[in-house]
Amino acid sequence: MHLLDLFKRKAEEERLLDVVDKYNDDMQTHRAEVVEMMRVVVWCLQSNFSRRPSMSVLVKVLEGSTDVQSNLDYNFTTPVAPRPITVAGHQGDVIGTTTLFASALSGPR
Repeated sequence: MHLLDLFKRKAEEERLLDVVDKYNDDMQTHRAEVVEMMRVVVWCLQSNFSRRPSMSVLVKVLEGSTDVQSNLDYNFTTPVAPRPITVAGHQGDVIGTTTLFASALSGPR
């Protein structure tokens, strides 16, 4: 959680370069690209799946023909909501909580 909070703060301050490894020559040589890839990752992990890019838009970003969306949400600590689950072959619903992974939340594209 500390790393995510640090990342969010640096992003809001427009200082993502501060989290780039200073001892890695490749990372330092390609600092702008590293920061851009961090922004791409954040865009793909938006809590609201409707704000995530489609694969075709993502390919355009990686090719350099379009830019990453500018108003990204850096809050990755959305609370997990309880939901009822049904067990096959069981009478009635089994009520419990399940972890809602991003892959389950994003839905089909």
